[in-house]
Amino acid sequence: MNVILITACPSGVATTFLAARGLERAAALRGWTSAVEMHGQLAPVKPVDLATLGGADLVVVAASAPVDLSRFAGKRLYQAPIAEALPDPVAFLARAESLAQPYQPVPVAPAAAPVTAATPSGTPRLVAVTACPTGVAHTFMAAEALTQAGQALGYPVRVETQGSVGARDALTPEEIRAADVVILACDIEVNTARFAGKRVFRTSTGAALKKSQATIREALEKASVLQGAAEAAAPAEKKGVGAGIYKHLLTGVSFMLPMVVAGGLLIALSFVFGIEAFKEKGTLAAALMDIGSGAAFKLMVPLLAGYIAYSIADRPGIAPGMVGGYLASTLGAGFLGGIVAGFLAGYTALALSRYVKLPTGMDALKPILIIPLVATLVTGLVMVYVVGTPVAAMLASLTTFLKTMGTGNALLLGVVLGAMMCFDLGGPINKAAYAFGVGLLSESTYAPMAAIMAAGMVPPIGMGIASVLARRKFSEPERDAGKASLVLGLCFISEGAIPFMAKDPLRVIPTSLIGGALTGALSMYFGVQLMAPHGGLFVLLIPHAVNHVLAYLFAIAVGSLVTGVSYALVKTGQAELPGAASPQGKGWRGGKGATVGSN
Repeated sequence: MNVILITACPSGVATTFLAARGLERAAALRGWTSAVEMHGQLAPVKPVDLATLGGADLVVVAASAPVDLSRFAGKRLYQAPIAEALPDPVAFLARAESLAQPYQPVPVAPAAAPVTAATPSGTPRLVAVTACPTGVAHTFMAAEALTQAGQALGYPVRVETQGSVGARDALTPEEIRAADVVILACDIEVNTARFAGKRVFRTSTGAALKKSQATIREALEKASVLQGAAEAAAPAEKKGVGAGIYKHLLTGVSFMLPMVVAGGLLIALSFVFGIEAFKEKGTLAAALMDIGSGAAFKLMVPLLAGYIAYSIADRPGIAPGMVGGYLASTLGAGFLGGIVAGFLAGYTALALSRYVKLPTGMDALKPILIIPLVATLVTGLVMVYVVGTPVAAMLASLTTFLKTMGTGNALLLGVVLGAMMCFDLGGPINKAAYAFGVGLLSESTYAPMAAIMAAGMVPPIGMGIASVLARRKFSEPERDAGKASLVLGLCFISEGAIPFMAKDPLRVIPTSLIGGALTGALSMYFGVQLMAPHGGLFVLLIPHAVNHVLAYLFAIAVGSLVTGVSYALVKTGQAELPGAASPQGKGWRGGKGATVGSN
């Protein structure tokens, strides 16, 4: 039999790939010829060709995200949530073969009224945007949590995710016009000009994920009207100063992160030819080093500063921010100087935009002449004459301390960084530790990043281990979530443990802290150095990306086992994950129990 296998989950990161591979193996066991189509972020979607489509006897769709099925009209098709395919792919295919029916596409409603057509009179209509600094886990988990919460409350919610590959499921102008409330569950700054005049409620991805129904209720009650472009450009001014500063910093880190990943891995690839092979001019190793260290790493600090300023002052802040960041690099002030330059440029540009008044006929000169000129001049002069030298000295002292610290200090730093990574799983403390490690990469200090990534993998791996060791203490949805959590942990997606933490924080947090602190300490003790800030165990496939591979794996394994065994011992009872029960049917995995399985 010829079968087409299609998998899709809201984030398109781990579950899409795992389900596809499981179904492909199951099809081979049944003697079927399969063609796989994955809708995810790991690779561009490659639709099956017309010849494969024409010869298909069965189409199996394991999807919890929208997939266009109109091309399969008339084909025998079976569709179910992707979570049903993971535990037993063989049984899933057997079900598909017996229950498949000829597919008849449902007529599509006019694009101008997708929400209002199915909305009872008087029911609030909501749209939302989710975005986190890395754009990998929290973004999509929060999106699904809001969608499920809206279904439970009877409110239609349309969510746009602004993840690592850009905006997906973008809100249309018609949907925005029809919405009563806009929810911005964003840990970084996003462009809100299109929501001017709408009632807007701001929150974090963590709040939307852990308290999704409460977030929707609070949004309906407390949302305020976004007045116009000026307010949209600087929304953080309405919040506490600390919250605004933290959000601006994370915005800069999120834009800098791809450059750090690319630069670090290119440097690691240059080491494949030998640790010092790049010193020989004209070789491939030298070219890789020039691209990674000579270009990508030199752009890291200007990007960081530029997008911190962008978060504060919108587009007028980019030019002075990047100039200030470049000066920070050339003056030796590094990422600390870049942070200072970003805030200085952003607030200078914002002040010029708000307080410099020009005649109506000359007002158009502000964004193209006055703000770039004055903000860049002020930022540059302050960096050169005031900030550059002392920050450079401070950074040099920090770098020297980290590179020459004794075993005791290294262990202590590893414990602190490891515990910070495991305390709130993507929250402010976790992101502060991560930003610290990423910043040090630009100074060729790689040990803290190794401890940070290793410790960040511990909670989700530990929860997966616990769900296997103490199987009877976990309900079926929890065991499914544990499998997904284990895979997400191997990918360094700490958020895989969030559903467990949300349900049982008094046990999950302490056991995760112990394991993470131990892993961080061991990583620092062994002197492990890591070139890339993301990727989990997959970066080990690149020679020299990690210097002491076996010691690194040992540190991760020990911490994960400590967390997993500890939680298996202290967990009591058998209970559903938050939102695991749903009125939508037996096969449905709703709420936060589903967000792990769908990331």
